[in-house]
Amino acid sequence: MAASLLNAEEQKGARTCRYELQPNKYSDAMVELLAAKFPKEARLRKRTEFIQLSNAQHKTAVKGFLVVWFENSGSMARLGITASKKIGCAVVRNRVKRYLREIFRHKRMLLAAVDMNIIARQESARMDYFEVQRELNKAFRLIGVSTCLRALCSL
Repeated sequence: MAASLLNAEEQKGARTCRYELQPNKYSDAMVELLAAKFPKEARLRKRTEFIQLSNAQHKTAVKGFLVVWFENSGSMARLGITASKKIGCAVVRNRVKRYLREIFRHKRMLLAAVDMNIIARQESARMDYFEVQRELNKAFRLIGVSTCLRALCSL
């Protein structure tokens, strides 16, 4: 009986060892996707951070969204999202927020070190993912550009 338990333990050990020694099954593209995360450090989470941004002078309006930003002292861009009940029911608001987070997650390494709050407007409820992406790309290009140059960029 003791020999069979020992034999079972050896077999279990052999199975776990076999799985540990296998090469990485993820491709380089998959590793990049896994690395593009949205950690807590990349989010605005406190009320005081949102209030500071509401007083910021840098604002850009694109179809469906108002983007307010302020340079931060950190090393990366941070995102806050405001979606009120004026947009629609909870399902619609959550869909818009998911779109915004996903787009920001892919673009955050390319952005300057800013704190930004994206305020969703009623038009955003009728937009699909690709329309939201197009409008946010317009806004992201204007972040960090002076107000004089912004007028030239919009022509």
